[in-house]
Amino acid sequence: MLRVYRSLLYLYPALVRAELGDEMTAVFLQARVEVGERSMFGRAAFCLREISGLIGGALRAHVLSWFGFDWVPFRRFDMRPGFRFPRSTVFLMCVILAGVVLAIEKAKTVVEMKEGFASGAAGTLDPMLWSVLLAMAIVFAAVAAVWGVLFALHRTGMHRLGDVQTWPDQR
Repeated sequence: MLRVYRSLLYLYPALVRAELGDEMTAVFLQARVEVGERSMFGRAAFCLREISGLIGGALRAHVLSWFGFDWVPFRRFDMRPGFRFPRSTVFLMCVILAGVVLAIEKAKTVVEMKEGFASGAAGTLDPMLWSVLLAMAIVFAAVAAVWGVLFALHRTGMHRLGDVQTWPDQR
C-alpha cells in the first residue's frame, strides 16, 4: 500500500509534492500502524479513504494552481487547527449567557412592575433597575478584565491573525 500511496503522490503538482510529500507519507505510515490491528474490512476502508483523499487533494491542488482559488464542489469541510477556539472563549460565552439570562429575568420583573414605574416619582430609579445596571456593569468589567489579560498575553483574535500561515502564490 505504501508503494501505491507514494505513486499517487505524483498526481500532486511538483511544488506541493516537494513541500508536503514527506510529511504526508509520514502521517500515512503513522495512521497505517494504528489501523493495522483492525479487521480486513477496516483496513480496506482505510485504504479506500486514503486513496480517495489523495485523488481529491490532488484535484484541489491543481485547481488552486491553475485558477488561483480553492474551490472543488462536493468537498468536506476542512478543519484547520490554527482556528480553534481558545479555552477562554468557553468562559466568556458562559459569562455572556449568564448576563443574557439575568437580563431576561430582570426584564420580566420590570414588565411586571411597569405600573409601579409609571406612578413613581420622576427622576428616581427603582432598586430593580439599579440591580440590573450593577449586574451588567459587573459582567462588562469581567469581560473587559479577561480580554485585557488575553490582550496582554497576545492571545486575542487580533494577535492570532498575525500568525496565520499564508501560502505562496503558485502562479
